Amino acid sequence: MATPRRKTASVADRTQHHGAVIGDQQQQQTRTRRKTNLPKLACLLLPPLLLTIGLSIFTQSFFLSRTSFDHRSSCAIGSAGNLLTSALGLEGDHVDFLRREGFLSDHDTQGEDEKGEKRGSTDSNGCWVPRRVDSMAIIVVDALRFDFARDHLPLSVGSRLFPSNLPSKNHTQDARASHRGTSKLYQFVADPPTVTMQRLKGLTTGGLPTFADISGSFGGASIDEDSWVEQLKNVPWGRRRHDERNQNQNDVKNGKQPQIAFVGDDTWVDLFPTQFDDCHPFPSFNTRDLDTVDNGCLEHLPRLLDGLVGLKPFNHGDNAASSANSSSSATNNSSKFELIVAHFLGVDHVGHTYGPNNPHMESKLHQIDVMLSNTLDIIDDAPNQSCIVALVLGDHGMTEDGNHGGGSSEEVNAGLFVHFSPGCSNEEQNDGVKGDEIGASSAQAFDSIHQIDLVPTISFLMGLPVPYANIGGLVPDLLPMPRTRTHNNDHEQSSAAASTSSSSTPHIATALALNAAQVWNYLHTYSQTSNDLPMDRLRDLKELLDSAALVYRDAISQSQRLYTKEKEEGGEGEKEGEEEQQQHFFDSTAYRQACGLFKLFLAESTDLGKQVWTQFNDRGMMIGIGILGLAWIMAIPLWKRHVRNEFLGAIFPWNRSLDGTVEKKQRNGSIKENVKGNEDGLNSSLQSFRRLELMTAMIFTIFQCGVLTFSNSYIDNEREIVTFFLSILCLLLLRRWYFVSGSQHTATSAGNNSSVYLPLIVALCSRMNDVFVTGHGLDPSIRLHAAHHPMVFVSSLLVLVILRLRWLNPVSTLIGTDGITPIPLSASIDIFAMFCLAVSWWEKRTIDVSRNGFVMARLAMVALFIGLIHSLFSLFRELKLPTQSSYTNGGGSYRANTAQLALFRGMLFLVIVTGPSTASTAVLIVIQCAALRRMMDSNGAREVPAPVMAAIWRLAIRHVFFATNHHCSFNRLHYSAAFVATDTFYFSIAGFSLFMNTFGWEILGSCLVLVYSRTSGCTTSSKTISAGSNNVWDWFRYFQWTEMLTSCISVSVMKRHLMVWAIFAPRFMFAAVFTVVGLFLWVVDVVMTDFIAPFTTAKLHKSKQRIT
Repeated sequence: MATPRRKTASVADRTQHHGAVIGDQQQQQTRTRRKTNLPKLACLLLPPLLLTIGLSIFTQSFFLSRTSFDHRSSCAIGSAGNLLTSALGLEGDHVDFLRREGFLSDHDTQGEDEKGEKRGSTDSNGCWVPRRVDSMAIIVVDALRFDFARDHLPLSVGSRLFPSNLPSKNHTQDARASHRGTSKLYQFVADPPTVTMQRLKGLTTGGLPTFADISGSFGGASIDEDSWVEQLKNVPWGRRRHDERNQNQNDVKNGKQPQIAFVGDDTWVDLFPTQFDDCHPFPSFNTRDLDTVDNGCLEHLPRLLDGLVGLKPFNHGDNAASSANSSSSATNNSSKFELIVAHFLGVDHVGHTYGPNNPHMESKLHQIDVMLSNTLDIIDDAPNQSCIVALVLGDHGMTEDGNHGGGSSEEVNAGLFVHFSPGCSNEEQNDGVKGDEIGASSAQAFDSIHQIDLVPTISFLMGLPVPYANIGGLVPDLLPMPRTRTHNNDHEQSSAAASTSSSSTPHIATALALNAAQVWNYLHTYSQTSNDLPMDRLRDLKELLDSAALVYRDAISQSQRLYTKEKEEGGEGEKEGEEEQQQHFFDSTAYRQACGLFKLFLAESTDLGKQVWTQFNDRGMMIGIGILGLAWIMAIPLWKRHVRNEFLGAIFPWNRSLDGTVEKKQRNGSIKENVKGNEDGLNSSLQSFRRLELMTAMIFTIFQCGVLTFSNSYIDNEREIVTFFLSILCLLLLRRWYFVSGSQHTATSAGNNSSVYLPLIVALCSRMNDVFVTGHGLDPSIRLHAAHHPMVFVSSLLVLVILRLRWLNPVSTLIGTDGITPIPLSASIDIFAMFCLAVSWWEKRTIDVSRNGFVMARLAMVALFIGLIHSLFSLFRELKLPTQSSYTNGGGSYRANTAQLALFRGMLFLVIVTGPSTASTAVLIVIQCAALRRMMDSNGAREVPAPVMAAIWRLAIRHVFFATNHHCSFNRLHYSAAFVATDTFYFSIAGFSLFMNTFGWEILGSCLVLVYSRTSGCTTSSKTISAGSNNVWDWFRYFQWTEMLTSCISVSVMKRHLMVWAIFAPRFMFAAVFTVVGLFLWVVDVVMTDFIAPFTTAKLHKSKQRIT
């Protein structure tokens, strides 16, 4: 009995020893495999690394930031004279003459000059030139398109531009109309991209913010350059006060200066966090909120207007009454404002939410019209000794669908309405300065008004120095004459200077000379610190400036000679003849010629800034393109043998039969074929079909990825091009599949016959999405779109529930095992999310504003988040568990379905942030993806070559991007996506929602292609699977890399094109984001396929051996 036990023990010992030896061998193999895989992994990750480096270098070279200076224009005594002397070459006697005649105000007006004469004839003061206005009200109506201001504001703009068109109702109204000031309406041209943050920077600094500054529109950053807002805050009141008679003398003695007030869009506070004394910002990002900002402005604006300097005359003679009522005056209105900024947002938000042709827009414009009418009436009531100006402007326009950000005429042409109070005497005083003396180019410079031209105009109106980095040109029509003071025996009376064209010309010429000197000083300083500005253009500008300065100096010299001659011949002359003498001294064509040359110089400087302000780093761009080209070559799929064989097999007819059976044998350099199927003629026809499909797919891909990026018209019509290409490819596949179906005489199932129409289903889903589904990204309450009707989106959500239950359930054999959540609980998560989403959209359509649907939208998001975590956890467990069931066909099918379920939940999140129209789109997308999956798994005569399949996937995914009302431009961003579940702006949440709304469909589609390529065949019972289906992902991301490379080449070639910032640069940025998405997925695929998967397989093999 002992002997058998010893034998059994000996056998066990030998088995244990053999297992230990095998375990040591497996560990050694694992270590060897790890050492082998690491170099391979490094080689596979080299192309994406090179792509990242090349794209980074190119982007930094293309979007090179403009160099910012911390210099500030000076308001010190003598600063204007020094600027004219250094930049224009004026002599000291020229500067003294300009000061004596009141054209310059950069001197101390108190005291007398060296000859004992009064230094000036005006009491107006200012840093460089005499201040023109007592106070200013800037009213920004966001997205006020020019036609809105011209045609839809009858009470305010229309009644002042065309007073004769209004019916006369009573004498009081007629008297008020006769006492109105002067008004002018201009087309206010913005520079693309037309976003608020960038436009406000240009309106306050006079510079051209770089294209990359568009990111500031979503976060905000303070301005670190010189601006008229900062100058108004920092320049001492004594250097820029206009008329002390309009101020409380106690305030003057105490050094109390007027304040700066703001109310409205909080973007201003982001730019100027400490400059405003009386500040009332309101959140601006919620485009569905039409009234909060505007109501806040309407609440505070009357009080601010009542405190404008010069609006009410101050009686200095009644000192006793002033002292007695000092306390009550301080209580009622202790603050005086020299500047008010009010920024209304309702028009812009109505455009984003409902569009410009909606009744909401008519109501909002009427509200703005009433507000402007009341504001202008208050300014008209100002006393005649005061000058107050109101600037009503739009920062940009809007397209016919209510968006902005691009460079179309509807987006860049805003409105500018300027209204002066009656005391400004601005009517018809500058008709003599039109630039006609120089030529058509100069006259055109006077006619066009760009937004940055308002910066020097505001500075001169307020008596401030022009901001240091300004390149805008003064608008002479908006510069009223400085007022003189005539001294009578016991009182003072303010009157306007002579309103003739000849007397105003020297003032305008001096202001334009200072503006040109400031611009040249900045350009010269910039050229000394950077090589961005071309020297030949600078030389041309210098010659133009020198010619203008020469004419200006001659005009001053002529005035000096006439003045000296008149004084020597007639002495001081009679008092009543001074005005005629002044006109005689300055009635010179030379001043008008100087004005034209200075304005032409300013226009050329602005054009130079627009063309080369952000000078492209050509060397860096070429290096980036070279690295991208190297990565593109390394990533060519044909380097892989199996991809190359599959690609060549689709072209040459030496390895395929009708039913797809392939049997190649090579003997002595010759290839022998064993063909099963029909006759050789049918095989030849089938191969011809494949070649035509492959050739067409490659041509379409080259056009869409390459040629299209070089044409602005193609980019504008990319949606139609993509739809056409997708339809043609699907019809070509349908033709071959139908031919195969009719040519096969063997018995086939009804299912195989019905699958012939899969390409047609893909094409029809895209066309139905285009034709029948509209209103993506718009508010659910808009009833103009059928997809917003509850019956439509509720029915679509029910269809999604059915598809979820029938197509996206895990394999039944795995349900309830290994701790995996059963089907009912998993499906109930998605059903609950879709139910909450339907209720949320329903509530948003109700009239009751308290029912905004935010709570239900949040519940839907939370449910989807839980479901997504569940899907990822299940997928992770299946990848980690070394069980046999997880790696059989059923296990692979489970992993594919789990990944599909995770992506389905991601699609539901995109539906939430895009709007109710996307529910119908989602149904079509699910059907389309199912058809594409079946097409990838097709084999035999219906096998689709991998490049063709990748092209179809690419076109279908890009079509979804366009079909959901997106485009490769910033005026198609759905800002409302940030407020589907809240009315409060949170930057991280809003940014993520907007990003997913814009790029989520590309991310979703790319993930589907990757998952289907790596799990192809897991869900089909066929034993013969397409050999090229696993290569679809390789071709798909290669096509995207091709688009990235050609986009870089196109923007480098088109960098001087007129539409580079409006069309080509946005297209490049969107292509870069699409590429980064594919790049990330490729890295994940490489790590999972070539690093993690082998170790998991080895672990499974080891587990099997242990069980054995």
